[in-house]
Formats: sequence, C-alpha cells, structure tokens
Amino acid sequence: MTTRTDTAPLHLPIAAEPRNEGMPLDLDRVAGVRANTSAIERRASTLSGRRSVKNDYQAAWLCRAISCIDLTTLAGDDTIGRVSRLCAKARQPVREDLLHALGMSGLTVGAVCVYHDMIAPAKAALEGSGIPVAAVSTGFPAGLSPFHLRVAEIEASVAEGADEIDIVISRRHVLNGDWQALYQEMRSFRAACGAAHVKAILATGELGSLRNVARASLVCMMAGADFIKTSTGKESVNATLPVTLVMLRAIRSYHAATGFRVGYKPAGGISKAKDALVYLAMIKEELGERWLRPDLFRFGASSLLGDIERQLEHHVTGRYSAGWRHGLG
Repeated sequence: MTTRTDTAPLHLPIAAEPRNEGMPLDLDRVAGVRANTSAIERRASTLSGRRSVKNDYQAAWLCRAISCIDLTTLAGDDTIGRVSRLCAKARQPVREDLLHALGMSGLTVGAVCVYHDMIAPAKAALEGSGIPVAAVSTGFPAGLSPFHLRVAEIEASVAEGADEIDIVISRRHVLNGDWQALYQEMRSFRAACGAAHVKAILATGELGSLRNVARASLVCMMAGADFIKTSTGKESVNATLPVTLVMLRAIRSYHAATGFRVGYKPAGGISKAKDALVYLAMIKEELGERWLRPDLFRFGASSLLGDIERQLEHHVTGRYSAGWRHGLG
C-alpha cells in the first residue's frame, strides 16, 4: 500500500520562491475591493458536497495536510518538557509502522509554533530535522502593546533563532479604514523580521465584514507579508470557508498583479480530517497545486493531527482507534 506520487520530502518546497517584496500602497485599488457576501457563502457551502476523495487518494491528501501543519503550543503553562515532546511529535507525526505501510517514511509537519521563551528549546529539539520554528509576536494575541515594544519583540525572536514570525495587526486600523496606518505598521514588522518570514494574522473574526477581510489582506500583501493568516486561534470566530475564499482570491489577484506568491494559513477551529480535505480542495481550485506545499500553505490546527492520524490508522488496519491514543506528545 503506497500513497506517494513523488520522491521529494513533503516538508520541502518544490523550488525556492522569491519573497514577496511588496509594492507601494495603492489606495484606489484598496477602495475598489468588494465582497459579495451571499455569493461567497453560497460558493463555500457547496464545496464539501462537490469534492471528495476516497481510499488511497484520501490517505495521500491527509499526508499532504500533515506536511502543512504548524504544530503549536501557546499556553500559559508551557514548559521545556512540553515543547520537547511537541517537537518529537513534529519529527514523527504518525507512528512509523503506519508511515511505512503508506510509503511515507520521513513525513514531518510544516513547522512548530511557540512563544518567544520557547524558541531556544524548540530549536534544540528540532536540530537537524529541517523543520522551521515559528514564534508569535507583536503582543499576541491582541496586538495592543506599545508599538516600539512590538517591533522589539520581533527583533528579539529573530535574534533567538526563529525562522518565521507570526505577527498580529492592529484591528482598529481596519475598522477605521486607516489603510495607510496598517500599511506602515506591516512594513515596519516586515523590516524587523529580516530574513525570517512573516505571517500577518488578520484576526478575521474581529474585522466586521468580508470586505474588510479582503482589503486588509491586500494591504498586508502590498506591505510585504509572506503569508496572510486568518486568526490567532483565540478569537470567538476563527477560520471559516467564506473567509478563506476571500483571502485566497486576494492572494490570486495579488499574484496576477505582481508575480509574487503569498502563502495562506487558516488557524483555529479546524480539528477534523474531513475539514482539512475541504480546505485543501479549495486551495487547489482557487490557487492551484503549487500552493499545496508548506512554503505556501499551513494549517494552524494542532488538534487536527490527532484525527488525521486516526483516519490513517483506519486506512491501514481497517479499525478505528481511540482518540486518546494519538496525543500530541
């Protein structure tokens, strides 16, 4: 039984993409952005009924999903021991006997995401694996600390060795329609990241409308974001399919205009393997297969891994195991 269709490790990109350099803020283009909410919701609601994969194909897609997971711990009681266990799970997200049966030995997750204090333990635990370490920053999750401290926090995490920085934007800039302020803020965050890739968290559940989501996505990309991300996972409403469709089409439009590919990360609320398949199908339909690699797509959903592992065990053995047998560490 084999699900592999190529020999390249799934955690590596096909080819290095040039980073998004951004562009001057075009306020006329931002003002021209519209979002037909009823049409967006209708398109999103029909996807799961029109696209399904079964058997070996489903297993292959689920392995792809694993390779795009940002395995995350962002709790107040995080310890070095917990982070080390999480990193061990990142190195081998599925039992070796199952991976061998699937022809997927060597599969890893896309990244490990932690708070600043846990960057060094995570780097040590992942040494030699090629798995990047991401750190949340800029007063995560609210983003309301003084601006100079948010910039300093980014610089400190980069100095500690973070490969990626997940920043949160100031929601008030979006709600007030102050696109110049959002652009300048994002440019400052991008500059502070240096060589580390920056994911701009929009906190879409707090932006008020899909039109605001579309405009904020565009402004952050104009300012040089390498990824746009739905949520911190701490809001009352996190990743949804309508929001995903809006952000993917913003990415598609930006790519058509500039040639730069910007990544996408839905975060929060995605915990079932069947949901991951729907998101992957939407990515493929809206952006194409190139975005189905971890350098351009991530799931911010650690609990998702347990359900995917359970589904893969059923695929190999024909039996479902208890959820507690698939812990994160």
